[in-house]
Amino acid sequence: MSDVLQTLLNLLDLEKLEADLFRGHGPKSDRPRLFGGHVIGQALVAASRTVDGRRPHSLHAYFMRPGDPSVPIIYDVDLLRDGRSFSTRNVVARQHGRPIYQMAVSFMTAEEHFDHQTDMPDVPGPDDLPSEKDRREALVHLLPEADRPRFLSERAIEIRPIDAPSPPTHEPREPMRRYWARTLKTLPADFTQHDCVLAYASDMTIAETALAPHGQTWYSDEVVTASLDHSMWFHRDFRADEWLLFDQWAPSAKGGRGLNFGNIFTRDGRLVASMTQEGMIRKRCDD
Repeated sequence: MSDVLQTLLNLLDLEKLEADLFRGHGPKSDRPRLFGGHVIGQALVAASRTVDGRRPHSLHAYFMRPGDPSVPIIYDVDLLRDGRSFSTRNVVARQHGRPIYQMAVSFMTAEEHFDHQTDMPDVPGPDDLPSEKDRREALVHLLPEADRPRFLSERAIEIRPIDAPSPPTHEPREPMRRYWARTLKTLPADFTQHDCVLAYASDMTIAETALAPHGQTWYSDEVVTASLDHSMWFHRDFRADEWLLFDQWAPSAKGGRGLNFGNIFTRDGRLVASMTQEGMIRKRCDD
């Protein structure tokens, strides 16, 4: 297993402090704030540790303050209800004595009833696309020197974009983004937290979708971005170490906020999850 993937799995292995109270750590990083998916994934792990025999089917969360990568995160889980079919949890993540993130999660027993889904888009498969390493090496010269080491750094989740824009800016295009993703290496056979890995990955690019009509990317120095809220629905079983298609679109941007939606499919076309996020997208002020 690669070092970066093991680092991700270590992030998702929370320390239990006492009943319903957990501590998570961040990766060593020079970034000024935590990656939002880091907190989403850890919060889902914390909630899942308080439920037996049920898997999450939905989560709804708010980012309240930037996360500090230099200190641990405390996750306080409130057991709101355990019914015959559903369990409901509320998770508050805190740093420096203040809440930075809040998430409601609902878990459900497995049942078989009605079943239908939307079709997966007709797109090139992951084997027909360049690897992330090759793609980034071909684009890195477009970025400022200071951004190049981070752009080329190995990641636990490999992404293979379909018709991706070039950073840091590009011509305005449709507010849509599609890419394949999976963990860099195969996960252990006894690994059971695929939902939590996908929750981590769900925040990687979704807010950037709303920047497409404005010719911007994460690497532009003209915008300031942050995740504001985040929701996910888990529909069907999947493995995070097998290719998943992220189909994302952004119907609106206004008032410094962009609204983004997404569906996630397995390679054989099964819809396994859906998500939505509103992100802050502001023009940077020079004053």
